[in-house]
Amino acid sequence: MNESIDEPSLAMSGWKKRDLPGFVGTIGPLWTKKVGTAWSYGVLTSARHANPAGIVHGGFLMSLMDHALSAIAWEHCERKTCVTVQMDCQFVAAVHPGAFVEARGHVVRATASLAFVQGAILVGDETMLTGSAVMKILVPKD
Repeated sequence: MNESIDEPSLAMSGWKKRDLPGFVGTIGPLWTKKVGTAWSYGVLTSARHANPAGIVHGGFLMSLMDHALSAIAWEHCERKTCVTVQMDCQFVAAVHPGAFVEARGHVVRATASLAFVQGAILVGDETMLTGSAVMKILVPKD
């Protein structure tokens, strides 16, 4: 299932559009939504996200997963910067341009210096990609 949705529908259902600087801004715009105590991150895909086969590029999906898992770790770790040390992804199904992809995740464990995070990218209720990451928690120097 590859559900299509438009920007007005996203806004009506509680999603907020974020125009972020840097790399994430080039793959977005990013949409965010708080569900309970957790955040979800999404992108409304288009033809510009497609690979030569006409499906959404795996590198884009991995970039969204990386951003989401680091943001989830950042929130969990008292808003300390978290950078990716390792990330593993498994592609479960193809995403077609026009679908709204949503990344969700949670921190499995955190130590003083590392956060272990798991997540998934969904289209509607269908899992398209699963992933896990180890994030380095950067502690500000005095």
